[in-house]
Amino acid sequence: MSVKLNHPVPDFSAPATSDATVTLSELRGKQVVIYFYPKASTPGCTTEGGDFRDRKPRFDAANTVIIGVSRDGIRAQENFKAKQDFNFELISDKDETVCQIFDVIKLKKMYGKEHLGIERSTFLIDSEGKLAQEWRGVKVPGHADEVLTAAEALHAN
Repeated sequence: MSVKLNHPVPDFSAPATSDATVTLSELRGKQVVIYFYPKASTPGCTTEGGDFRDRKPRFDAANTVIIGVSRDGIRAQENFKAKQDFNFELISDKDETVCQIFDVIKLKKMYGKEHLGIERSTFLIDSEGKLAQEWRGVKVPGHADEVLTAAEALHAN
């Protein structure tokens, strides 16, 4: 099962930082950016999270919630959030439930070895819970700005 553009995103609940549980259906009425990253506290993931953190006031103005997701445990997510001063929640998706909904687990190669991991991906969900836009195989530089532009345009409509 994978999400499709202009279709409702299946509801999910997942453990997140700040002793929270993120339930997608509870965010109706707001736009939601869900970005998937391979591993907490690694250079690319730190840069990407920082880019979203630094643009959060503009996402807020566009009625858009930011949520980061990786397969790291909740303690690793809490440490990552605290160390980087992230102003949004991070989901711990150890069982890959949320990853499977968005079909972001892919075969990757590192140092000549293949393994299954998260393909850096971002999804913009409209205020009615439908997938408005998706970015797969994301390159970090400029990405948060591209997502912000899309969120602002969607909010303006």
